[in-house]
Amino acid sequence: MPFPVDRPMRAIPSVLFLCVLGCGGATIPNTDVEDTDDNREVLEFVEEYRKAVESRDVAELLALASPDYHDDSGTPAADDDVDYEGLKGRLQRWSEALLSVRYEIRYRRVSFVRDRVLVDYTYTGSFKMKGPDGDRAERRLDENRLVLVRTGDDGFRILSGM
Repeated sequence: MPFPVDRPMRAIPSVLFLCVLGCGGATIPNTDVEDTDDNREVLEFVEEYRKAVESRDVAELLALASPDYHDDSGTPAADDDVDYEGLKGRLQRWSEALLSVRYEIRYRRVSFVRDRVLVDYTYTGSFKMKGPDGDRAERRLDENRLVLVRTGDDGFRILSGM
């Protein structure tokens, strides 16, 4: 006579499967970001930024930036900090030096911290640039964080990270 298996033991695999399925939370396709309405809204905004980078649209990039923009360039020294006015000049020079851009983003995390939204991502940038010895190509793969602030009209603006 085979060893009797009681019903609760047969239910364990099903219960474990449901726990794994329910605990994992779905992610937005092609991202590592949890699929929520708030996260989708944030990523839609950052996609506007990505498209403006690819089209080298300085006016659009400035429109996406907050007038309070401030970036410390990741250093403790103040001499390389960029405010909104400095961003204008930097973007203009950047646009004039570039012939073409491909900018891809893999979204890693969206965090809501007080009145800020932190967007962590990995980017791959392929740039064709003017140079004194002719055109040259450059490729970058790096991590970045955009810091956003919500505006009164339910949109966002970039506070740092461009």
